Amino acid sequence: MSRVALKVLSDSSPALNAPQFIRGEGIHLIRDDGAVFVDAASGTFNLPLGYNHPEIVEAVVEQVRRYSHLSSTIRTDRGPNALDELIEQAPSNIQAGWFRDLTGSTANECAVKIAQKSSGKTDILSLFLSHHGQTQFTTAISGNSFRRKQFPDALSPHSIKMPAPYCHRCFFNATPSSCGMMCVEKIGDFLEHASSGSVACMIVEPILGNGGNIVPPPGYFQAISKLCAENDILMIADEVQTGMGRTGHLFASEAFDWKPNIITLAKGLGGIGIPVAAVLYEARLDVLDSHDHSFTSGANPVALAAMTATLKVLRSGEVLADVRRNGVKLGALLGALKEKHRSIGDVRGLGYMWGLEIDKPDGSPDVSRTEAIIKAAAASHNLILRGSRYGFGNVVKVRPPLIATEGDLETIVTRLSRAITDVERAG
Repeated sequence: MSRVALKVLSDSSPALNAPQFIRGEGIHLIRDDGAVFVDAASGTFNLPLGYNHPEIVEAVVEQVRRYSHLSSTIRTDRGPNALDELIEQAPSNIQAGWFRDLTGSTANECAVKIAQKSSGKTDILSLFLSHHGQTQFTTAISGNSFRRKQFPDALSPHSIKMPAPYCHRCFFNATPSSCGMMCVEKIGDFLEHASSGSVACMIVEPILGNGGNIVPPPGYFQAISKLCAENDILMIADEVQTGMGRTGHLFASEAFDWKPNIITLAKGLGGIGIPVAAVLYEARLDVLDSHDHSFTSGANPVALAAMTATLKVLRSGEVLADVRRNGVKLGALLGALKEKHRSIGDVRGLGYMWGLEIDKPDGSPDVSRTEAIIKAAAASHNLILRGSRYGFGNVVKVRPPLIATEGDLETIVTRLSRAITDVERAG
């Protein structure tokens, strides 16, 4: 057996004769043995409309029947038209965009390129626990050392990382009522002492997704916007995980009354997992030449078809209103679990993007129990969840597809509670 085959059959992979998922329907995954699972993670958070959504599938299939790729040298109006549709829905200060990406990683790279080229400056501010992608560059600007450990080139002298607005575990050992927003106030010290004096941009996730579903406190974005404006620093909203309805708003920045200079989108933009990404920005930042940032399959016709159909579904129905309304109920249901289960230290989120922080009795992070809960949910209760920081974190993330009904949410929380009970009883 080849080394590649042996790796596929490693302990972290399912055996070839184990039950396998064979299809998805709505928010469910079905195995070949007939077992039905609730996907409360929306795939990899990239299935806002669930599996097999008929309108998206129809649009994609129809486009594949026509053609699946056109060279960028062949003129077509479809790309600009699709981008215009997206910009029409964006915050009022956003008037332009770049549509040459398939992933959030390269979209974030593009956003930084725009900031650097337009400003003539170099440095990038980001946050502890942030996640901006998997390329060498986006790994370098993300706030987790474990992802850089084996990759010495995934470090950048221009990357400056600062404490996140993580109220449950405040870097400054303060409380929201007494801190005076120190996580913003101290940025000035990083600018003074840690930067080159040439800071182009600050990139922030509206909710820090992989870092632990960290929701900044009220006023945070207004405070950092003021600081960045005073220091002529562009603000990038990384909405790869939070955008396209996840918070109950098409753009997550709208949920926080924040108007960043640049917005990046991916994951949910393709509706049912079709890879597509976009970078939106203020007109004054339209500085890239065509050769500055372009990929073979970026803005391919299939991706455009999926994105256009996804926008239509999100705009024409009650999906966003349902997420806002049902998201409040989801938060209440999860909040009630905190009163029931001793291992839950905090519950936080918005819309259909929630996290349960799992703590030890002394309040420290309980990573092993977090992983045990996720495994128990799948093994015993047919519930698919994901954890924070690629298994290094202590937050159980609950992010069902946006089409999940109130009844679906009740089912998810009931099964999650049973999984936590199993783990707590086991010690």
